This record gives sequence, C-alpha cells and structure tokens, in this order.
Amino acid sequence: MLQLDFRSRVPVYEQLTEKIKELIVHKVLASDEQLPSVRELALELTVNPNTIQKAYRELERQGYIYSAPGKGSFVKPIEQIDNTRQKEELLEQLRKITAELLYLGTSIEEILATIQKTKKGGGEK
Repeated sequence: MLQLDFRSRVPVYEQLTEKIKELIVHKVLASDEQLPSVRELALELTVNPNTIQKAYRELERQGYIYSAPGKGSFVKPIEQIDNTRQKEELLEQLRKITAELLYLGTSIEEILATIQKTKKGGGEK
C-alpha cells in the first residue's frame, strides 16, 4: 500500500503524510475508514513508531484524519474538512508556478495536460 524512499532527502514522516493524503484524495481510503495502528504500520514499513505518530499528528492537524481515543485514527469525511485557507494557499502557489512555467516557455496546453494527468492519478513523470 505505502512505499517510502529511504534514500530520499524528504523526511520519512513527510513522505508518509503525502502518501496517505494522496490515498485519501484519490478515494483509495474512504471516509471514516480506520488507518492501520501506529504499531502495525511501523512494523509493516520497518520505521520507528514515533515517525508514524508524527505523520498521523500532521495529518490530523491538516484535517485529513481524526482520532478516536482507544479506537485509532480514521479518515475524516471530506464534507467535514474545512480547507478554505489551505485551498487559497495552494491556488496562490499554483498561480506563481504557472507564471514561472509560462515565463520559461511552457505552453498552456502542456500545463493543462499535466493537471489532467494529475487528476487521473498519474501525477509523477
């Protein structure tokens, strides 16, 4: 389910956070679905449980998951996520990146094709 690159410069907890967000966004993980326990996932990925806990805390802070004391962590239903501020920040980043790509000679068609490819789940080159 999750594959991490231990040679990457990106910290493992950040990789894990992004992978789980991707699974939620692409609806691989459904609303209210329980995530593996910290201990289970740490064993599966052979990483320190503190790393998993840090990723789960970050996902909860960002509003992607919620915790039920004594029961575990669950995917937060999308309709409950208030992501207005985060969407505005990301759209601003997208505007800046788009402006830079246009300046570097990238066509609108190429930018739109990349967005379409990302929407279909093929975000990596």
